[in-house]
Amino acid sequence: MSKIVHELDLELQEDTYEFESRVKNLMWTVSEDYEASELGSSALGATKNISMYNAIRHGALNMFFDRDEVALYIAKKAYLGGDERHLIDIAQVCSEAACYNKITKHRPGVEDIRRDAFEDLLDYEMSALTANLAGRIRLTLISYYLTGELKGENNLTSAARIALSAQDAETTYELLKSIDRMYNNHFDRSFERNKGGLDRVLAVDIKDLRDYDWSDFVKDELYADILEDVLKNISASLASENQDKPPQKAKKSVIYIDEKTTSKLYSYVELNHGKSYLSKEELSRRNRALCTGMHADCSLYYTEGILNNYVQMNYRYKYVEMQTSKNKLMYYDNHRLVKSNIAHLTDILKKALVQRQDQDFVSSDRGIIVPNKLWRVGRCSTEKLFKMDNKRDNCDFVIDILIDGSGSQQRRQGKVAMQGYIISEALSNLGIPHRVMSFCSFWDYTILQRFRDYDDVTSRNFRMFEYVGTSNNRDGLAIRAACYDLLQRKEDNKILIVLSDGKPNDANINRPDSKVNVIYQGDDAVKDTALEIRKARQNGIAVLGVFAGEEEDLSAEMKMFGKDFAYIRNIKNFSNVVGRYLKKQIND
Repeated sequence: MSKIVHELDLELQEDTYEFESRVKNLMWTVSEDYEASELGSSALGATKNISMYNAIRHGALNMFFDRDEVALYIAKKAYLGGDERHLIDIAQVCSEAACYNKITKHRPGVEDIRRDAFEDLLDYEMSALTANLAGRIRLTLISYYLTGELKGENNLTSAARIALSAQDAETTYELLKSIDRMYNNHFDRSFERNKGGLDRVLAVDIKDLRDYDWSDFVKDELYADILEDVLKNISASLASENQDKPPQKAKKSVIYIDEKTTSKLYSYVELNHGKSYLSKEELSRRNRALCTGMHADCSLYYTEGILNNYVQMNYRYKYVEMQTSKNKLMYYDNHRLVKSNIAHLTDILKKALVQRQDQDFVSSDRGIIVPNKLWRVGRCSTEKLFKMDNKRDNCDFVIDILIDGSGSQQRRQGKVAMQGYIISEALSNLGIPHRVMSFCSFWDYTILQRFRDYDDVTSRNFRMFEYVGTSNNRDGLAIRAACYDLLQRKEDNKILIVLSDGKPNDANINRPDSKVNVIYQGDDAVKDTALEIRKARQNGIAVLGVFAGEEEDLSAEMKMFGKDFAYIRNIKNFSNVVGRYLKKQIND
């Protein structure tokens, strides 16, 4: 019973972390800023629709205005005696009005998400919305957004009109004018008379803020820079339901990639996939060598995973940790079947290697004399009167296992992890050097996660259960990168095994600051992958495709791998299928 409860708990945690990941990625995608502050936990609302719309609101504010300036304004107003909770609530409704028309021009689908979120808010958050003045103002605005009619008590419709006036805001300063006006007119009518208007608020010196007691704002008093944390908390709170410089113009909807943006993307990849085991210099060298042609302006990133070299224990770390536990649970439930597959595959390969070691004599002009050929002396021109042992080295093999680690594999993550583990264990049993990597792509990066290297100890094989499927897959570039290292190996016989679902797909949707403009999917992606496989074979690398996808994608797999692919319908037959191919390569 406890095991079932544990599994259910893992399922619930996995769903939570996976959805958190989706919501945060949605916010970053909308904002087009990978250094934007993360969503606060309160941004995850009562339903998925509410959470998604909160992420969109948060990202849109960051895209079109300066969210840090809004947070700084709230801190300054609070310093002068304003109520920070009311200010945050007002900033939400005004920024929502200011951003909506702008964001729907770029992402029309936001309209449906907003409508669904509003309907859920009316179903699940009505009591919270009616509990205070800011909530009632938002309720008035929601009614207006859904029906097109602005009606209700005079003070509510008056406040709603101030929020709607923010629709014309083009700069952060203009947005702040609406926020400040609503606060002064509806929440503290004495504030402007006693403390001054917006310009007076913005004139507060940053040094005064640093000397202020912000203890009510900060949960952890050990922070070295309390003001920084206050601003971070306020900024993150702008998405939830319940420095002196002049105001800046709204950000443009198109951002041209530059060194700063590239650095942000790299930091995001590092944060969510773990630090790279290669230096930046080596990564740059490989990118120049490999990211060419259809993959020009792409980047490669080599890592051993977030669990092994993390930047911080964030939501992604926790999610990978949970999925690893799930993968291991599946292994323990099927360990007899897995052990049987390992033993069977080991046996197939061992017999093939023994046959390879058997003496295989060939005619030669030197070696051991063959008596029954002596009659040829003086009668024939041939001098091949000897025989020589053509014994082959059974250790002259090296194998790369490359696994599709994209989001399309999420339904079979545990099975994929077991398949990789079975191959790795069998090869380790025979002392054959091999490497196991997964690949996925996010924005311009193709991320290669190494579970074990060619000459690692056998215990590293268990890292295979850290496998997680996420994002897209640029198969052609991943295969090119795997072959690059494989060709550096001294072994004569090189084999690449690719476990995939037969659907290379790295479409550049929702990437306005991406350098890569070519959509990598469909026939073009299949042809590119097939081309890289042909190049590998021309360079002496034997390539096997292990297909674990849907039957309708079989034709694409055949186009890419030709006759050398295996369709795995059931893991029970995995060792037989892979074993037959490897045996063929060993005996050729």
